[in-house]
Amino acid sequence: MLPSIIAIDGPAASGKSTLGALLAEQLGYIYFDTGVMYRAVTWAALDHGIAIDDEAAVTALAASVRIDVLTPTLKDGRQYTVMCDGQDVTWAIRTLDVDRNVSPVSVYPGVRSAMTTQQRRIGLGGRVVMVGRDIGTVVLPEAHLKIYLDASVEERARRRQHEILSRGEPAEFETVLAGLIQRDQIDSGRATAPLRPAEDAVIIDSTPLDVDRVLQVVKQLVDERDS
Repeated sequence: MLPSIIAIDGPAASGKSTLGALLAEQLGYIYFDTGVMYRAVTWAALDHGIAIDDEAAVTALAASVRIDVLTPTLKDGRQYTVMCDGQDVTWAIRTLDVDRNVSPVSVYPGVRSAMTTQQRRIGLGGRVVMVGRDIGTVVLPEAHLKIYLDASVEERARRRQHEILSRGEPAEFETVLAGLIQRDQIDSGRATAPLRPAEDAVIIDSTPLDVDRVLQVVKQLVDERDS
């Protein structure tokens, strides 16, 4: 049988979200970028008028809301549908307010613990490609296939700069590079669920590879698990 639970981890701008979405589409699985859960909690806190710097209140909220990630329920360009206590918040979690506030929410240990519980609930249902930074090590250590997608920080900065410029926004390479270096330090150095490959993960360096080649490599790994 095909691996039913696939975990893809890696640093920022390594291409894991693009890979996850394409792989899930080909397999007919749910594409689950776990970052949307932290966005959903942030949206809920803002919607409830809870101060983002009130860690206790945000953590209590995270423990009380139910977040679901589904295959797309509408044909409006979404890659998945995100529900928060029964409300479709797929696009609401992409606002500038959420962008500005999601980072502190995502590092609160209590929030991460609550989201891990919900991520496991969804992931253990199977037929899912779950993307994040601690999926293979913390969220779903029992995943049938674990990928750790990496690339040099310079290549990741180039990709991120291109992405920003394609949206018509300014982006200096050195600024983007410095931001990624800082993000790597935060992700790898945090006390709760630091970024690192699972011991049984397949590590793929995508620095010299385009997305089609990376997808081809991962599809081969999927097929090998099926043989």
